[in-house]
Amino acid sequence: MAVTVISESPLSIGGDVVDGRVLVDGRGVADALGWELKPEGLCRGDVCVPLPPGAASGGRVDLVRAAAALGRPAVVDAGLGAVAVALPSEERRRALDDLEAPAFTLPDLDGVPHELGEWQGRKRLLIAFSTW
Repeated sequence: MAVTVISESPLSIGGDVVDGRVLVDGRGVADALGWELKPEGLCRGDVCVPLPPGAASGGRVDLVRAAAALGRPAVVDAGLGAVAVALPSEERRRALDDLEAPAFTLPDLDGVPHELGEWQGRKRLLIAFSTW
């Protein structure tokens, strides 16, 4: 089965959603989080972060618990087989401190796309709504 991971860019990785847990193999962890699964935990270069007890079993890892160990909150939609993983906490904190929004494009009520940069130097209010 495939699981959709929504993070910096959406991707599909091999895995299963079992009882609300997203279970992936080591390759899936590396693709989704950018950290390699090793016996000592999640590693990037010579830095390793231990996984919490019960996060890994039988060669599979609970992706949400692995992300949490890296300071990246995640939420799962089991019905869609999708997990959204936030940026690392230090990046979220820096973005809030800098008051800088990432570049994005959204349509207006007439469907005409507009980029955030079009209003450079002017105050803007963004109202978002979702039924889910």
